[in-house]
Amino acid sequence: MLTDRGWAALGASLALVVLWIALGEIELLATGLFLTSAAVAAWLYTRISEPSVRVIRHLRPTLVREGDQALVRTAVTNIGRWSIFNPTIEDEVLELGSARFAAARIKPGSATTGTYQILCRPRGIYQVGPTRITLSDPLRFAQQTIETGEADRLVVYPTVEPLDDFPVVRGRDPSMHAVRPEFSHRGGEDFFTLREYRTGDDLRRVHWPSSAKRDELMIRQLETPWQSRALVVLDAREECYESPADFEKAVRGAASVVRHLFASGFDTDLWTGTAQASSRDPDPFPRAMEALAAVKLERGLDIRTVLGALRQTGDGGVLIFVGGRPDADFYSAQQMLARDYPATILLSVSSEPSARLIDFQRAGVVTISVPADGSWSAAWLEATRNTWSTVSAR
Repeated sequence: MLTDRGWAALGASLALVVLWIALGEIELLATGLFLTSAAVAAWLYTRISEPSVRVIRHLRPTLVREGDQALVRTAVTNIGRWSIFNPTIEDEVLELGSARFAAARIKPGSATTGTYQILCRPRGIYQVGPTRITLSDPLRFAQQTIETGEADRLVVYPTVEPLDDFPVVRGRDPSMHAVRPEFSHRGGEDFFTLREYRTGDDLRRVHWPSSAKRDELMIRQLETPWQSRALVVLDAREECYESPADFEKAVRGAASVVRHLFASGFDTDLWTGTAQASSRDPDPFPRAMEALAAVKLERGLDIRTVLGALRQTGDGGVLIFVGGRPDADFYSAQQMLARDYPATILLSVSSEPSARLIDFQRAGVVTISVPADGSWSAAWLEATRNTWSTVSAR
């Protein structure tokens, strides 16, 4: 493809030919033919020269939160036999922008490196690359753009706020209250019960005598104290939020709780309506935070039906709801799960307290409500102090 300079050269050559016809000066014709030949040669050069390059991209840090800056270093190595003239190298980060840098020449076996920073806002999962390399001839009359290298994923986690301690909830023994309890992960060692085999179960836990008796595989269910398990439910229904800012505050609240639970030794599952992260995953914390990075508002989501199915696979423990203004469906979902999750905390984002919160409080749920510009850390700490004061006064 001809560049603006190439088209200008063709335009000038045409003008020179017209002047030659009018004036008869042979130098005008020679100059016009030279410019035309140069433009054609440049076009052929960029069409024929297919560079051989290797692209290596490094992203630092690997864990990026909303508002952080990520440093990207892209190295382009010429692995061909010929030099590459005037390359322009561009990395595009979808929805966040692009970075472009140029070099005069890349010799065979040598490399050129470009470094740039990305302001990671808002949260989300972004694609970096593939790298676009634009080549031109030495006179820059023509150019060719190719895509090369693999695309990388940039996961921007939601902002988290530090949470301290844990509110006293119904069914939790205050004597076990600690900043960092020592809990077992992914099942204890004490035999609890038997259940039917499910795809993915560890075959080492098959109870062979019972399996032979029932003629079907039975799995030894190992007991894990409920204090070490938690389920975080993020309400992604669009109709329950007053504004997108309220939803982002809820996402940050869920991320803060997930981080606090993992740091405190809980086996934590996360449900966001469209994605689910389990403590049984190989890397449960990154999986949960990635789900929160990608979550979006949903319209028409039936939270009772979905949570009813989730109940079949739940392990019990602490239930933490995070959402906007709670409605009747949200309350029904909590009541449905109350048998398996007797300890419940509700985090609500709203400019004004909702009357529905009273229903949750009567059901023994610890409620924490903040506006979009409020602080989860302060509200969580206040809830912890208030529940401890209530326990001490009895």
